[in-house]
Amino acid sequence: MSTAEPVLKPDFSARRKHFIFTDEHEQLRESIRAFAIKELAPHAAEWEKTTFPDSVFRRMGELGFLGLDKPEEYGGEGGDYYSSLVLAEEIVNAQSGGLAMGLAVHTDMAMPPILAFGTEEQKQEWVVPAIKGEKILCLGITEPDAGSDVSGIKTRAVRDGGEYVINGSKTYITNGHRADVIVLVTKTDPDAGYDGFTLFLVPMDAPGVVREKRLEKLGMHASDTALLAFQDVRVPETAVLGQVGKGFYHIMWELQGERLIGAAGCVAGAQRCFEQTLKYAQERTAFGRQIGKFQVIRHKFAEMATKIESARQLTYTTAWRFQNGEYPVREISMAKLHAARVAVEVADECIQIHGGAGYMVEYGVERVWRDMRLNRIGAGTDEIMLDVIGRSYGL
Repeated sequence: MSTAEPVLKPDFSARRKHFIFTDEHEQLRESIRAFAIKELAPHAAEWEKTTFPDSVFRRMGELGFLGLDKPEEYGGEGGDYYSSLVLAEEIVNAQSGGLAMGLAVHTDMAMPPILAFGTEEQKQEWVVPAIKGEKILCLGITEPDAGSDVSGIKTRAVRDGGEYVINGSKTYITNGHRADVIVLVTKTDPDAGYDGFTLFLVPMDAPGVVREKRLEKLGMHASDTALLAFQDVRVPETAVLGQVGKGFYHIMWELQGERLIGAAGCVAGAQRCFEQTLKYAQERTAFGRQIGKFQVIRHKFAEMATKIESARQLTYTTAWRFQNGEYPVREISMAKLHAARVAVEVADECIQIHGGAGYMVEYGVERVWRDMRLNRIGAGTDEIMLDVIGRSYGL
């Protein structure tokens, strides 16, 4: 008598792990999640009113979370790019989009160009204390009259002997009120087109730097967002970051890593909102049974889960290519576009499933929607992403 082959059954409760992550990544994931739940999440509601304190940077610096993929010689952990994805994914457990945004600007937007293009002196002055959480970084690209059209930037840096004199303004600058230094995009040659931009590292306490206004926003309330003015700000030529005239290309490179980190954060935020709403659907009853048992609700979850998974796989596969030395701008743009759209769609559907409760502050899903909505605008709008993708096909 032959023994029957064991019947293979799906185990939907099994812990899933993607091939890009090792056991070390999973241990890191658990550490960050535990920290976020224990030390950050209890203050999330309060920080919506006050913005999160600078001490969060110092605490995360102590724990080694601000330099996960940064070189050990500057105090980082020396990890791979995936470790920064883990941080972006697990910090959602702090339940504060504004906090996640403030950290991402510091670790994944302002720090990489200093590491990539900075002199040894610049790295020692800014990156080493930034990884410790002792100095806070911000990035200055957007202006009142130049957002998606980076080429329309008007902030000027004019050479004067061994110095540069900077005049102009920047807006929507995350960390702008708390930062110690700004990676500033300026025009040094208005007639040179894309070869006329230069990056500067400008200390925020330099004479002429004015933190004009704390901006009020739809979401991301826990992060500070500034309108900044630069009035005859003098910096030495050693403040130039990278090559004079190559600032546009330097910042376009920076945006690729930022967009992929943003995509990972969107996927994780959507997943958390999904799980929170699934729990609600299993507990809430209507017409004598759990609302999750109604086909219309069950299908909503099926649709959301499919979209989240598609965004996750696109993001992870693109991250693998990025980590392995490729420069997949098309796929990064796709991942950022798709993940941001999915996150906003999922948050909106989760509000709908909660019904009236979803519109109330106490359940937290309305905050997820408000925070998520920025992802379709920041770091490259949907429309710009679509244009990048379209142009990549020679159109």
